[in-house]
Parts: sequence; C-alpha cells; structure tokens
Amino acid sequence: MKAIEINEAFQISRQFWAWQVKNGILKNPRSFINSTPHMSFVWGDENIKYLKKRYDALQASPLFRGMQYSEDPEQIKKWVPLMMEGRPANQKIAATWTPIGTDVNFGEITRQFVANLQSKPNFSLKLSSEVQDITRNGDGTWRIAYKNLKDGTKTETDAKFVFIGAGGGALHLLQKSGIPEANEYAGFPVGGSFLVTENPAIAERHLAKAYGKASVGAPPMSVPHLDTRVLDGKRVILFGPFATFSTKFLKEGSYFDLITSTTTHNVWPMVKVGVAEYPLVEYLAGQLMLSDDDRLKALQEYFPNAKKEDWRLWQAGQRVQIIKRDADKGGVLKLGTEVVASKDGSIAGLLGASPGASTAAPIMLDVLKKVFKDKVASPAWQSKIRQIVPSYGTKLNDSPDKVYQEWLSTGQILQLTPPPAIDRTVVPQAAPAPQPKREAADLAL
Repeated sequence: MKAIEINEAFQISRQFWAWQVKNGILKNPRSFINSTPHMSFVWGDENIKYLKKRYDALQASPLFRGMQYSEDPEQIKKWVPLMMEGRPANQKIAATWTPIGTDVNFGEITRQFVANLQSKPNFSLKLSSEVQDITRNGDGTWRIAYKNLKDGTKTETDAKFVFIGAGGGALHLLQKSGIPEANEYAGFPVGGSFLVTENPAIAERHLAKAYGKASVGAPPMSVPHLDTRVLDGKRVILFGPFATFSTKFLKEGSYFDLITSTTTHNVWPMVKVGVAEYPLVEYLAGQLMLSDDDRLKALQEYFPNAKKEDWRLWQAGQRVQIIKRDADKGGVLKLGTEVVASKDGSIAGLLGASPGASTAAPIMLDVLKKVFKDKVASPAWQSKIRQIVPSYGTKLNDSPDKVYQEWLSTGQILQLTPPPAIDRTVVPQAAPAPQPKREAADLAL
C-alpha cells in the first residue's frame, strides 16, 4: 500500500534528522520541524465510505496505530474547530486524525546544513551562479562551466562525480551532459498557488494539515489541503493548491524552457501523453479560469466562515512533471520522483516532484545505492548508514515494538509530540486486493 511505503520513508527521514541533531549538525529542532496533526477530511456518503474502508485497512499496520476515525461533528470540532464552524448541521462528514504528523521547513534545514559544511575544508558554495554547460573530459571526469550572474565572470570546475539537484532546472542540465539516459525524459511544467492567511485570530485556531480528496478527473497532486505551517517561527495557514501554468521550468526561469527542453528524442512521448492525459489538460484549463471568488468558494468548503479580506493568493513555484518514453504507450506521465544516472554512475540527477518530508532522506539513500553500488554494499558503509538510520534495510511495518521505539527516540531528540500508546501486538496484514494499475504521486503539491 502506497501509504505504508510513504510512512516507512518518513521514519527514515526522522531518524536521519535526529542523528544530525544528536551530533550537532542541525540545531534547535523547533526551528525546522514542529508537531502538526495530520488528518483526512471528507463529506458525502461515497467519500465517507472510502475513508472508513481506508482507515480500517491501515489499522493492521503499526505505522498507523494511534490514528483515530470519527463521523461525530463534536469530536471533529475538537480537532479542527475552524473547519466545523458555519458548516451545515445536516452535512455528513468523516475524518481521520493522528497527533504525530509534522511540519518541516526545508529552507531552514538547508541553511543549517550549509552552515555546517562551510566550517569544513574542501567545501565551496557558489551563489548567484548559473551552470551553463556540463561536458565529459577525456579521462571520464566532468567539466562544469558556470557564470557569476552578478559580475558576469565565467569559471570551470572539474569533478569525478556530479549530482544535479536543480529542481525544474535538472532536465536541462542532464540533457547538456549528453548522457543517453537523459533522452528517455521530457518535462511538463505545472505551477502552484495557495491562499494564505497570517491573521493570528485564524492561524492560532487551526492546528492540522487537513487533506481532502481530489475531485474526479483531477491528478493526485491536486488534493486540496488546509495546512498549519510554521515559517521562520511564524504560524500561518495555507490552502490549495490551485494549478497555474507557465512554460518556465523554474519560478525565475525562462519562458523558452519548455521549448528548449524539447528534442527529437522526447517530442513524441510528449504528444502521446498529451492525448492520453486529456483529463489533466482539462483540469489545468479549468484551474486557469478560476476567479478570486471561485478560489474563495473552494476554501469555504473546508473553512466555511472564511472571508476574502483575510486571505491573499501566493505563487508557490514550478514543478516539472516527468514524461518518460515507453515502448508500449509511446510516453507515460510519471507523478513521482525519478533518479536518473549515467551507466558508469559518474553523474546523477533528480527529476520530477521535489521530495517532501516523507521522502527526502530515503531518496538520497537510493541515489547512493544507484551510483555507489559497491561501496553501499560494503560492511563499512552499511555500518555507517545504520548508525545514522537504524532501520535502514528493514521494514518497521513488520514490528510494532520497533515502530514505537523509533517514534519515542526520534520524538525526544526532535522535540516532537510523544507518540500515543498503541497496541503492539503483531496483526497479520491481508494482501491488498488487486487494483487497476494507476500512477500515484509521492506527495501532494
């Protein structure tokens, strides 16, 4: 089940950050991670039936024990009062709620990691710089040519290994490297905007990341959610996403990004996906036509008493959805994250949805496994990885005791809400019923 996979991945991220705090690399956990209950919230008979069935299925997993389910408006009001005030009394609703969710500030994590690296030898950080070319040297190493955007100076650096973690810019850079693996991919940019309020009277009365259910025909990353966020110590509420469109691959990129990434290798897969994914095209077109009043109505489905004057529209950024060449279909839309590496493992990049809290650390462990296969398999590397991530290579889902101990130990280090008391007996988990194969996103936008 996808939910269990993502939860397993998040436990790896928790262990990874806890080790960084324990060793003084990350400081003051409250500056980058805060306890924020996570919940699903739905209305209507079919959606309630679906949520109850999902909740029942997840109860066999120790990773989801402690999660609560309710169809009682009074109980749900205790969890999310703002979402209940002004709601019709006869509306049927249901919710799941867990106290051990979190809100993560990746900007702060990045700043602290960089500050630590700057205190070490052989580390150099180049800001306000743009990589213009990546070429392979005769000895198999790579030459990175980059330009300082402030003074225009150009510099070259040689490296034995290159990792491209450039978000929407990663596809272009992989294409510049000339590796044949890059020919398998195209990109389609989708932007996201959110309604945001900083009004303390609202922000202080909602403490949850409340996820709804995507409308029929909408892609998985469009799941609406009303989120408590702690940004640089300030509590705000976000609602969205609302899709936007630009041909830019980066928020501050070029309008020619989509055109210049199109090649003879990937144009056909793009055409095939455009035809096959027509509901996505319809969804994007509908989103682009939304007015301010339309967005307010969408918000009021989750926060009935919301007033327009308390909210502003915020443009979040761009994400480049992956289109991958497929022998049978011509091209397929990939909604997750893809690690692309050269055959010799000397260059690798990350394409697709940016990893969120659930998947950031495990995805980078996958990168290491892909490009340093022999080293990762060595006893020395295995020992070090397990020192940082004790559950590496195992499934916490198989052991309720290990789940609880992991929650307890990482929670204490990261200053998170203590885990709820859970039944630690092992419950046989039924094999999932066969389902039609459908792409699922690693995270919601």
